[in-house]
Amino acid sequence: MDKMKMETENKTLENLAKLKEMFPEVITESKDENGEIVAAVDAKKLEQLLSTKVIEGDECYDFTWVGKKQAMVEACKPIRKTLRPCREESVDWENTQNLYIEGDNLDVLKLLQESYLNKVKMIYIDPPYNTGNDSFIYPDDYSTNKELYDEEVGAIDESGYRMFKNTETNGRFHSSWCSMIYPRLKLARNLLSEDGVIFISIDDNEVDNMKKMCDEVFGEDNFIANIVRVAKTTSFRGNYFAPSKDYILSFAKNINKLPQFCDEVDNKSQFKKIETVGSRIGEYYRDDIAFYLSTLETRPNQRYFIECPDGELVVPPGKTMPESENDGSKATPIEGDGVWRWEVSQYFNKKDLLVFKETTRSPLLNQKGERAKWNIYTKSYLKDKQEKGNIPRDLFEGYLNRNGSEELSAINIPFSFPKPSKLIKYLIKISQADDVILDFFSGSATTAHAVMQLNAEDGGKRKFIMVQLPEICDENSEAYKAGYKNICEIGKERIRRAGKKIVEETGKKDLDIGFRVLKLDSSNMKDVYYAPADYKQTMLEKMTSNIEDGRTAEDLLYACMLEWGLELSLPHKVEKISGFNVHIVNNGDLVACFDDKVSEEAIKQIAEMKPLRAVFRDSSFATDAARVNVSEIFKLKSPNTTIKVL
Repeated sequence: MDKMKMETENKTLENLAKLKEMFPEVITESKDENGEIVAAVDAKKLEQLLSTKVIEGDECYDFTWVGKKQAMVEACKPIRKTLRPCREESVDWENTQNLYIEGDNLDVLKLLQESYLNKVKMIYIDPPYNTGNDSFIYPDDYSTNKELYDEEVGAIDESGYRMFKNTETNGRFHSSWCSMIYPRLKLARNLLSEDGVIFISIDDNEVDNMKKMCDEVFGEDNFIANIVRVAKTTSFRGNYFAPSKDYILSFAKNINKLPQFCDEVDNKSQFKKIETVGSRIGEYYRDDIAFYLSTLETRPNQRYFIECPDGELVVPPGKTMPESENDGSKATPIEGDGVWRWEVSQYFNKKDLLVFKETTRSPLLNQKGERAKWNIYTKSYLKDKQEKGNIPRDLFEGYLNRNGSEELSAINIPFSFPKPSKLIKYLIKISQADDVILDFFSGSATTAHAVMQLNAEDGGKRKFIMVQLPEICDENSEAYKAGYKNICEIGKERIRRAGKKIVEETGKKDLDIGFRVLKLDSSNMKDVYYAPADYKQTMLEKMTSNIEDGRTAEDLLYACMLEWGLELSLPHKVEKISGFNVHIVNNGDLVACFDDKVSEEAIKQIAEMKPLRAVFRDSSFATDAARVNVSEIFKLKSPNTTIKVL
């Protein structure tokens, strides 16, 4: 029976391959009887291709895939998880404003929705490219029985995370990849500030699908650019071409609020001359920008005669000529006629910025329609240009893959195919991102490296949030041999070493090179929702507390910060008040005491601090009467405080 089934499957694949050769447009993806994504035939489309008449049916412009509805549900599905602080793996916990979060980025993005809603200035991600050799989290039921799933696909790591291994053998299905990316983009958009921007590295395999998803999530009007990055200068692999590039898709949260992108002006190679006359003596300038434009547009008031030093009148090349020979006379250009950069009114106001150069190869015409002996250029001053900056080009050169590898080699960190931090640093600079920078596919933490380096260079106070799944390192990899069990260990160590190196090289001791480590985990609260008949005596004995065993006061504190939408980088301290441990976040945004049987005197002192929010455990009160008394104390001493009891 198994042999017959195998023969049938092979025959089906054979027929699909033949059909794909003849009609590639009818091959799509679908789910089989087991719910697995497989190659399939769009019967309606095939019918239409073979018909001489229009087949009836609704048509609309749409972008969809198998599992899109479920992907939309995933973005909204609630979770019972939290982030637990890990001081021992952090650096400068008390003072840093940077975060390193371990866990599935889908869950982490959900948990950050309240604390970082509209607060992230820039997002950079370098997600799996779906090349056929990468793994990625597939948005599915993570509680799937591990043994059963291991038997089916062998794709759950030791932490229980479900990894979808996308290989050439499964056809490198686009649907699985789209379902992974889509909900993460939806959640990421919520975190961006109104003037925020997202940059996404991607290659040819999925750039089209990524662009369509971003059009849908961020809106087509918020598309900024599809930047081409030269990734390699020497490449000898490939079939018909040696791949040497990838892309960086860029979208705004609200393009009407996004500041103009601004690149630095190269004052060494462009502005070489020094002004010797007029009010700008001593300033650097250039005078090699041609004053005429070649365009197919018919621009009114931009085609007219200009008088040269010897009295010759000149006009840009074209068919129409001004009727008069007077300086400034106009002729409405036709399609294909050249025009000046400025309209007539601007010309009269800024004539002193024009530079006339004699030449035998001028493209300009004189009043007789003959080639002129003058060409005209405009002056541009370095100071003016530096104030405005250059508009960046959408072709990035000088940010090669090997630069990223060299960078990690310099601090002895083993990692394959890292992006160079110089690339991320450039994106931060041109987009003027000056606040929170998020990377939720952080890999080796290149983005964190870039933020620290740029802060050291320009004195910025940018903060980073890195999110990375603790994906297990392959036992044959250099990283594993070097002692790194998972990618998170690599990322954290890179930040430590890079930060130390930056301080040594710059001498800036006050630079924030620390980070707080938080790890995704199940909820701090026990699941106590059972039907009455399901309760047993042993269960009741365990329910003396509704908080999971092993959870610390700091675990509970950070869960409260997430729930109340407080940034996880806020300063907090622990003070002894009447002998009890009291946690104070940001000088009173949140005050919490999780000790048992807290005295009335301690509660009064906490109330006198007039915190915005106060949190206690249920066990903080000896009796129900004591719990009621807390409310009365706060009503009297701090009526505006919001009180929560866990």
